[in-house]
Amino acid sequence: MENCLFCKIINGEIPSYKIYENDYVYAFLDIANDYFGHTLVIPKKHFENVFDCEDDYLSEIIKAVKLISNHYKNLGFSGVNVINASGKDAEQSVFHLHFHILPRKENDGNKIWPTKEKKDFDLAKICDELKIKEN
Repeated sequence: MENCLFCKIINGEIPSYKIYENDYVYAFLDIANDYFGHTLVIPKKHFENVFDCEDDYLSEIIKAVKLISNHYKNLGFSGVNVINASGKDAEQSVFHLHFHILPRKENDGNKIWPTKEKKDFDLAKICDELKIKEN
Protein backbone atom coordinates (compact mmCIF):
# COMPACT_ATOMS: atom_id res chain seq x y z
CA MET A 1 0.00 0.00 0.00
CA GLU A 2 1.45 3.30 -1.13
CA ASN A 3 1.16 5.49 1.98
CA CYS A 4 1.50 2.76 4.60
CA LEU A 5 4.34 3.38 7.04
CA PHE A 6 4.98 -0.33 7.60
CA CYS A 7 4.93 -1.12 3.87
CA LYS A 8 7.58 1.58 3.43
CA ILE A 9 9.68 -0.11 6.12
CA ILE A 10 9.31 -3.50 4.42
CA ASN A 11 10.31 -1.95 1.07
CA GLY A 12 13.40 -0.32 2.60
CA GLU A 13 12.11 3.23 2.04
CA ILE A 14 12.29 3.89 5.79
CA PRO A 15 15.13 2.48 7.90
CA SER A 16 14.40 0.09 10.75
CA TYR A 17 16.15 -1.98 13.40
CA LYS A 18 15.45 -5.44 11.98
CA ILE A 19 15.23 -8.29 14.50
CA TYR A 20 13.98 -11.05 12.17
CA GLU A 21 12.73 -11.61 8.63
CA ASN A 22 11.45 -14.48 6.50
CA ASP A 23 9.31 -14.77 3.36
CA TYR A 24 6.13 -13.79 5.22
CA VAL A 25 7.06 -11.51 8.11
CA TYR A 26 9.33 -8.67 9.11
CA ALA A 27 10.10 -7.90 12.77
CA PHE A 28 11.78 -4.74 13.99
CA LEU A 29 12.20 -2.57 17.06
CA ASP A 30 9.47 0.01 17.65
CA ILE A 31 10.96 3.50 17.42
CA ALA A 32 8.63 4.59 20.22
CA ASN A 33 11.51 3.29 22.36
CA ASP A 34 9.12 2.99 25.31
CA TYR A 35 9.92 -0.55 26.52
CA PHE A 36 13.28 -2.28 26.28
CA GLY A 37 13.15 -4.54 23.22
CA HIS A 38 9.63 -3.46 22.12
CA THR A 39 9.33 -5.42 18.86
CA LEU A 40 6.76 -5.19 16.07
CA VAL A 41 5.99 -8.25 13.95
CA ILE A 42 4.25 -7.47 10.66
CA PRO A 43 3.26 -9.39 7.51
CA LYS A 44 5.19 -8.49 4.37
CA LYS A 45 1.88 -8.31 2.50
CA HIS A 46 -0.43 -5.47 3.45
CA PHE A 47 -3.39 -6.45 5.59
CA GLU A 48 -5.19 -3.85 7.67
CA ASN A 49 -5.81 -6.09 10.69
CA VAL A 50 -6.74 -9.63 11.77
CA PHE A 51 -10.15 -9.32 10.15
CA ASP A 52 -8.76 -9.28 6.60
CA CYS A 53 -5.51 -11.22 7.05
CA GLU A 54 -5.16 -14.43 5.05
CA ASP A 55 -4.84 -17.53 7.25
CA ASP A 56 -1.42 -18.55 5.92
CA TYR A 57 0.03 -15.12 6.76
CA LEU A 58 -1.60 -15.03 10.18
CA SER A 59 -0.17 -18.46 10.94
CA GLU A 60 3.31 -17.32 9.88
CA ILE A 61 3.03 -14.16 11.99
CA ILE A 62 2.18 -16.18 15.10
CA LYS A 63 5.02 -18.61 14.38
CA ALA A 64 7.41 -15.65 14.16
CA VAL A 65 6.03 -14.19 17.40
CA LYS A 66 6.73 -17.52 19.10
CA LEU A 67 10.23 -17.78 17.59
CA ILE A 68 11.17 -14.25 18.64
CA SER A 69 9.63 -14.70 22.10
CA ASN A 70 11.63 -17.90 22.65
CA HIS A 71 14.76 -16.12 21.44
CA TYR A 72 14.17 -13.36 24.01
CA LYS A 73 13.65 -16.03 26.69
CA ASN A 74 17.01 -17.55 25.73
CA LEU A 75 18.54 -14.08 26.16
CA GLY A 76 17.36 -13.94 29.77
CA PHE A 77 13.87 -12.47 29.62
CA SER A 78 11.39 -14.35 31.79
CA GLY A 79 8.22 -13.41 29.91
CA VAL A 80 6.67 -11.44 27.07
CA ASN A 81 3.49 -9.49 26.50
CA VAL A 82 2.03 -10.04 23.02
CA ILE A 83 -0.44 -7.35 22.05
CA ASN A 84 -2.54 -6.63 18.95
CA ALA A 85 -5.09 -3.93 18.29
CA SER A 86 -7.37 -4.59 15.33
CA GLY A 87 -9.63 -1.73 14.27
CA LYS A 88 -9.95 1.93 15.15
CA ASP A 89 -12.20 1.21 18.13
CA ALA A 90 -9.54 -1.13 19.53
CA GLU A 91 -7.08 1.79 19.36
CA GLN A 92 -5.19 0.53 16.30
CA SER A 93 -2.99 3.45 15.20
CA VAL A 94 -1.12 2.06 12.18
CA PHE A 95 -3.49 0.29 9.82
CA HIS A 96 -1.13 -2.48 8.78
CA LEU A 97 -1.55 -5.63 10.86
CA HIS A 98 1.06 -5.84 13.59
CA PHE A 99 1.74 -7.60 16.85
CA HIS A 100 3.77 -6.04 19.64
CA ILE A 101 6.20 -8.17 21.65
CA LEU A 102 7.28 -6.63 24.95
CA PRO A 103 10.12 -8.63 26.55
CA ARG A 104 9.74 -8.75 30.34
CA LYS A 105 11.95 -9.38 33.35
CA GLU A 106 11.07 -9.69 37.00
CA ASN A 107 10.68 -6.29 38.67
CA ASP A 108 11.13 -4.39 35.40
CA GLY A 109 8.63 -1.80 36.63
CA ASN A 110 6.39 -2.05 33.57
CA LYS A 111 2.65 -2.35 34.06
CA ILE A 112 0.92 -3.38 30.86
CA TRP A 113 -2.55 -4.40 31.99
CA PRO A 114 -4.84 -1.63 33.15
CA THR A 115 -6.54 -2.17 36.45
CA LYS A 116 -10.25 -1.82 36.05
CA GLU A 117 -13.05 -2.05 38.52
CA LYS A 118 -14.95 -5.31 38.26
CA LYS A 119 -18.29 -4.94 36.45
CA ASP A 120 -21.53 -6.71 37.21
CA PHE A 121 -21.96 -8.33 33.78
CA ASP A 122 -24.19 -11.37 33.37
CA LEU A 123 -21.56 -13.76 32.01
CA ALA A 124 -24.08 -16.45 31.05
CA LYS A 125 -26.03 -13.95 28.94
CA ILE A 126 -22.85 -12.60 27.34
CA CYS A 127 -21.66 -16.14 26.61
CA ASP A 128 -24.95 -16.96 24.90
CA GLU A 129 -24.69 -13.78 22.81
CA LEU A 130 -21.04 -14.26 21.79
CA LYS A 131 -20.80 -18.06 21.46
CA ILE A 132 -19.92 -19.42 18.05
CA LYS A 133 -22.87 -21.55 17.07
CA GLU A 134 -22.09 -24.90 15.48
CA ASN A 135 -23.50 -25.52 12.01
